[in-house]
Amino acid sequence: MKKFLLILSFSMGIYASAQEELKKDSAVVDTVKYWSVLGKNSLMINQAAFSNWVGGGANNVGWIAGVNYNITYEKGNDLLENIIALDYGQNDTKGLGVRKTQDVINISTNYGRKVSKSWYLSLGAGLQSQFSAGYEDGNNPEAKKISNFMAPGYLNVGMGITYRPNDNLTVTLRPTNARWTFVLDKELQLAGNYGLKEDGDSSLLQFGFLGTALYKVKIMENVNLTSTASIFSNYLDHPDRLVLAYGAVLNFKVNKYISSNITVDLLYDHNQIQKTQLKQTLGIGFAYVLNKGGKRSDRKDSQWWIKK
Repeated sequence: MKKFLLILSFSMGIYASAQEELKKDSAVVDTVKYWSVLGKNSLMINQAAFSNWVGGGANNVGWIAGVNYNITYEKGNDLLENIIALDYGQNDTKGLGVRKTQDVINISTNYGRKVSKSWYLSLGAGLQSQFSAGYEDGNNPEAKKISNFMAPGYLNVGMGITYRPNDNLTVTLRPTNARWTFVLDKELQLAGNYGLKEDGDSSLLQFGFLGTALYKVKIMENVNLTSTASIFSNYLDHPDRLVLAYGAVLNFKVNKYISSNITVDLLYDHNQIQKTQLKQTLGIGFAYVLNKGGKRSDRKDSQWWIKK
């Protein structure tokens, strides 16, 4: 014990001396981390059981697993932001069997070079698809197949400008954007499916304007809302037929490992179906949040209002 106290006292003495030297020399140690990683791994489970229940009902159990990461590099005038969102879920209902309830692949990257405060010239790409086949009649595997992995799959590549004043708001406008629609399932390669021109076509190229936005807001303690929106207009064919998408995730944090999510997704794409599509989920389960690196709001080189 005496040895421990002696070592501790000696160490504190060295630390105090070092601090005095730094003050004397007016030295500044830069410990800024330019990479930041914000990630959430989640597993939501729901279950219902019935026995002699007059009101009726079917025993069922379901789950939704998700991996959502935002990996950002920011140094000087350079900004690189990568977003990975992967979600998949199933429900097993007695008498109906296993059916898919959630299926999302959304990966994007965007590089920007600052030209003025909060404004960047940017270049980026994004991929959207799903993991497995989807069917009509409530995702009944016995019904007609209407989608599959990379059927459709969407790849966007373009350049434009990005407005990012802080970690909670990002708006990107790309007046030049190529949008490829892929249909790699041969059963779905029919004229009219997802805009394909002829039977056997596996892709469709469009060129136009793409606008995206991401906004995060803290409603109250442990209650956060994340909203995303996008709009695409094809210059080459029917520019009035806009592809519109909106997504919202309302997160209720119970503690470090348990949280509840409500999600709402709206989509209108004339090449898919001439109706507004709606998807809503509600779940409670386990979630682990990873938060590493320096946030932009905490970094001295982004605090422009402080005199250096």
